[in-house]
Amino acid sequence: MHDFCFTIPYGLVLILGGIIGYASKGSTASLAGGVGSGLLLVLAGYLSLQAFGNRKNSYIAFILETACAATLTWVMGQRYIQTSKIMPAGVVAGISALMTGFYLYKIATGGNRIPPKTE
Repeated sequence: MHDFCFTIPYGLVLILGGIIGYASKGSTASLAGGVGSGLLLVLAGYLSLQAFGNRKNSYIAFILETACAATLTWVMGQRYIQTSKIMPAGVVAGISALMTGFYLYKIATGGNRIPPKTE
């Protein structure tokens, strides 16, 4: 599975979560954090998709994706430890931890598999 297949939906979920957090609680921190990290992830996914279309890997995208997911794991994990609230801190920390593991796996295995060119 290619990283952009998960990264773009992951980023969109974070954007949606930030908007919902702002709409329901008036939390500008949710809006900034969710939309900011979500947009970075969508951008990284787009860069990876474009590189794949050019039959290459985008290691800049892999690093950006991994850094965003690891940061979210740490920040939301700390928030979950402090508040013991599953939603949103526990859910975001859990999904981000899974995504961090996936990105590290992709980096360790050499990135996206580029299929051989057919004539």
